[in-house]
Parts: sequence; C-alpha cells; structure tokens
Amino acid sequence: MDTLKLTLGHSPDPDDAFMFYGLARGLIATPGLEFEHILQDIQTLNERAVRGELDISAISIHAYAYVSETYALLPSGASMGDGYGPMLVAKQAHTRDEVAGKRIAVPGLMTSAFLALQLWLGRPASEIQFIVVPFDEIFAAVKDGRADVGLIIHEGQLTYRNEGLHLCADLGIWWGSENDGLPLPLGGNVIHKRHAPALRKRISDVLTASIQFSLDHRPEAVAHAMQWARDMGIDLADQFVGMYVNHWTLDYGEKGRESIRRFLNRGQALGVLPKAPPLEFVS
Repeated sequence: MDTLKLTLGHSPDPDDAFMFYGLARGLIATPGLEFEHILQDIQTLNERAVRGELDISAISIHAYAYVSETYALLPSGASMGDGYGPMLVAKQAHTRDEVAGKRIAVPGLMTSAFLALQLWLGRPASEIQFIVVPFDEIFAAVKDGRADVGLIIHEGQLTYRNEGLHLCADLGIWWGSENDGLPLPLGGNVIHKRHAPALRKRISDVLTASIQFSLDHRPEAVAHAMQWARDMGIDLADQFVGMYVNHWTLDYGEKGRESIRRFLNRGQALGVLPKAPPLEFVS
C-alpha cells in the first residue's frame, strides 16, 4: 500500500500535545497514512489556513468564517470553553465600560478570543484600542505598560494570579450566561477539501482514535505533553488539559454545533465577519 503523507498543524501547547500523543508516538494504527506534525501558534495556523497550505490544521473557530470554502470541520478536536474561556486581566479589576476605554493586548486578529472580545464589548475592532502581541507575551505587555488590559488564552487562564494580575472578565462565563449555558467555541480541527470525502472520513477516524487513546492513557499522555507546559507543574498541566480535551473534543454534538452557529452569526450581525457560513463537517 502506498503511504500518503499529510501535514498536520497544531499549537505547541499541552492540550494539543495531549490530543496527538498516540499519533506522535506511533501508538495507534495509521494504515497508509503518515503525518508530519507542524507546531506553530494558533494565529500563524489561522493565517496558513487562509492560504490553504496544510492538509489538516487546528484553527480558531473565528477563522472558520474565512476558510470554510477550502476546509471542512472535523467532528473531533474541539476546544470548548465550558464555563470558562479567554480572560481579560489587568493590574486592577475594571468594569466592561472601563475596559472599553483601555488599550488591550490581544493574541491575534483571527483568534476566537478576539471575536469574543468584540462581541462582549458590542463593538468591532475599529472601535477598540488594541495591540497584537504573541499570546505568551501578553502578561509582559500589561506589566510594562504597553497595554492596560490583556486578553489571555491557553495556560495564562490558570497562572495570571501568579503574575499579580486581576480578573476583569471571563468571556467563557459571559458567553454561557447569554447562550443557554452553551460552551464558548474556541478552536477546532479542519481538513482540506482537496481530499476526497472518503479519505477525509478515514483521516478523521484516525485523529479521533488518537484523542480517545490519550484519554484512555491519561498519565502517559500528560507526561508527553509536559514538554510544552510552560511554567506549569504536572498537576496544573493536567488541569489545563482537562479543560480543553474532554467529551467536547471527541465530538461537538449538537450543542457544540449550535454554539458555533451562534458565535459566527453574532459576529456577522456585529459587522465583524463577512459571513457566517453553514457548518460543513466530515461525516
């Protein structure tokens, strides 16, 4: 059997490393398929998806509005903020009205965190003071005065207190309160439509198997993920992984799909997104 080589882009973060543990270590069967893991930050992956460069990639759900004609969503691989999500932090707590007048450090224009911020403020980017900063430099931007408020993602949601910062808002909590308790859709995996539907399904099944393998072998998968656990001990890394690799990751389900629809529809209604495309999932 000929081997098909595929590029697989994901973030160098504990949750993605955990998700692809079985695949990266060759612990699950991938008959006829070979995966080249490409580790880049989510904003870079979003930009590459716009250009259609990778076969499979993690992307922000925000970015799906710009790549839906090129990529289909995989049913597994979701990162959902179920009662938590991107946070706004500062040297002192601010109200929403106060945040609206501050300079905000954000981790990328196509991140779901940035779309959620615009929805929370009820105003598009053109009406917000912001600077774009790599996600792992946002704490520094707030502490050195380049920004008044930081929009934090990834493990910063668990470590901001260690930086002496205060919580202004948790956008995951806000989203759930306005959307019948639905989780905030943050990230997902997509596959290029140049691949035939049958092949997409075959690849999808392999990636789902990798996620299930990690959940079934949690201690080993967390230990593997520790090499990308910035400033986290194993207990904190395990907590972070549990936030973003769980039952939502195995399958969005109808609630997850509905949350994506609402997220993108609200973005379009605010004039932030050019369109709210229909969701196309591999099935």
